[in-house]
Formats: sequence, C-alpha cells, structure tokens
Amino acid sequence: MALNEKEKTTIKDLQTQEQTCIKKYKKYGQDAKDPVLKELFSTLERNEQKHYDTLGQILEGKVPECDCNDCEGKEYEPEATYDVMSKSDDKESDAFLATDSIGSEKLVSGEYNTNVFNFADTAIRKILADIQIEEQNHAEMLYKYKTVNGMA
Repeated sequence: MALNEKEKTTIKDLQTQEQTCIKKYKKYGQDAKDPVLKELFSTLERNEQKHYDTLGQILEGKVPECDCNDCEGKEYEPEATYDVMSKSDDKESDAFLATDSIGSEKLVSGEYNTNVFNFADTAIRKILADIQIEEQNHAEMLYKYKTVNGMA
C-alpha cells in the first residue's frame, strides 16, 4: 500500500515521538530508584519500540497485524515500595520521573488522536487508534504506580 506525502510525514512525526519515549524510558529506567518503577520503565520502553517498529512497517507500505493490548493498564497492579506517608529524596525523584512520563504519554496519545484521520486506509487508522489506546494504558500504569506509592 502506497502512502501519500502527508501520510508519510505523519508516520515519520509519530516515529519521532516514539523514539523520544524509547530514549526517555531507557534513561528513566536507569535513573529510577525503585526496582518496581525500573521494571515499569523497561516494559514501557519495549512497548514504545513495538510502536516504532509498527510505524516503520507502515512506512514501508505494509499493513501489520493489529495487536491492541487494551487491558494492560486495567490489569496492572504494582506493589508499593514507598510508604504512603513518607517523604524521601528517592520517592520525590521517582515521583518526578513518573509524573513527567504521564505528561509524555498524554502528549503522544493526543498526537495519535489528532493524526488518525490523515489516513485514507481503514486498517492503518485502526492500528493508529490501537496504539493510542496503548499510550493511554501506559499513562494509567504510571498513575497506578504513583497512587499505590502515595505520590498522586
């Protein structure tokens, strides 16, 4: 399937967003103090890499299988590491990383929402809508982490 120039530009822009998230989660996974948060960032990094790869396939003219994981956020139940009432430098640092990441997920989700109708092909719109749902799930997972640790 051939993409027009507007569609190609949109995919490249979305890839840039995904690449930024991949780099962010790699760095934040190294910076996080809590092993639970480190693992969450590692999971999110892998998920964003899948999104990037899917967009690459679309750019090559392929229409990959739609594999929306729309329950990951709902099913995520992190264990608390920090006492809800405690205040520590590590907790504050991890709260910042999680909060910043939620903002990134909101931004990227909005990009998918805005750009989905740039595409004529229904299958591609479905894939982009599914990625948007996964981005929303990432924000939900981060919020649940913050909540269970008394950061929200």
